[in-house]
Amino acid sequence: MDELKSSVHGIHRYGPVVTVTFPSFESTGLVRHLFSTRRGGMSAGYLASMNLGFSRGDMAETVYENYRRISFVSGIYPGDMVLSDQVHGEKILEVGPENRGEGLLKPKRMKDVDGFITNRREVCLTTFHADCPAIFLLDPVKKAIGLAHSGWKGTVLEIGRHMVERMHEAYGCRPSDILAGISPSIGPCCFEVGEDVSGIFEAMFQDHVDEVVLPSEKPEKSQVDLWRANQLILEEAGLLRENITVTDLCTKCQTEYFYSHRRMGNERGTMAAFLELI
Repeated sequence: MDELKSSVHGIHRYGPVVTVTFPSFESTGLVRHLFSTRRGGMSAGYLASMNLGFSRGDMAETVYENYRRISFVSGIYPGDMVLSDQVHGEKILEVGPENRGEGLLKPKRMKDVDGFITNRREVCLTTFHADCPAIFLLDPVKKAIGLAHSGWKGTVLEIGRHMVERMHEAYGCRPSDILAGISPSIGPCCFEVGEDVSGIFEAMFQDHVDEVVLPSEKPEKSQVDLWRANQLILEEAGLLRENITVTDLCTKCQTEYFYSHRRMGNERGTMAAFLELI
């Protein structure tokens, strides 16, 4: 099996567990964070092996063990995690200590949430992925963070911009101070769409259409670059280009390390993004 390599990410191996991080976030010393891979868990069959989704048909005790392993390698306590309730929307929730453990160790109270923000320590924002990008945000000045699930629908809804605006409103964050990371997800090499979806992106990114909507080998199809689209949205929101790390890992290309809904359909596990202030 080929070794997972990246020119922009930190790739960490703790025995069989493999995780992905952003060096720009690590260098601040302010957060614990990671994007999980499918390696190093206890799940079996098509869920092998680090499935973090409770709705995939896995045994609950196996999923809890997978979270325990993530906790062990990251230093993030499971009781601090706040799990999202994603619907490919733009709803963002500010969370705090009262939300710790929701969705994992106690019932989930939130509904239809695709993004979180907080400025409280040891509250771990957690979102779920199997091709859709995660957007990590960190303001090292105001010491505030945000994490969002941004599939193509969330991208069109500009959830990245809304996250930046919410962090400004809630914590006084200046966009030019914010660091961002766009996680492993389906890349422009593999995200093939029909004219209905490509047309939305063409209208939305008229000044950069050749960077976002790319030709496909199939007639009446296009390839959409969600990485570049989200980068442009964050730049338009005021982030500096040099403060945005864009992944170079495609989940569909590298299914030995990542679950991919496009390649695997419903017979797959779920990865997660984690971000907390320390």
